[in-house]
Amino acid sequence: MSMDNRKIPIEERLNSNAWDVSQRPHIRIIDPDKCRKCDAKPCTFLCPARCYIPSQDGTVLFSHEGCLECGTCRVVCPSNAIEWTYPRSGYGVQYRFG
Repeated sequence: MSMDNRKIPIEERLNSNAWDVSQRPHIRIIDPDKCRKCDAKPCTFLCPARCYIPSQDGTVLFSHEGCLECGTCRVVCPSNAIEWTYPRSGYGVQYRFG
């Protein structure tokens, strides 16, 4: 099978990307209490980069370093508890593969 026609796993595609991470997060959880009260916590399973992790106390832990900048978290949050902006100029993900 030629290289152009083979199916490439998402993990391999993501590993070919590069990130220039800013120390200032471009996403923040505005109100952690809203996350604690959210039963569904869709950000924890719909974020393709798995930047959101549910904690034992019901809050949601967030790490911006691997963010793919897709905005899914902002769209799926039922309580509008996430503030999302693009990273500062020159920072963020650099897609290298399709």
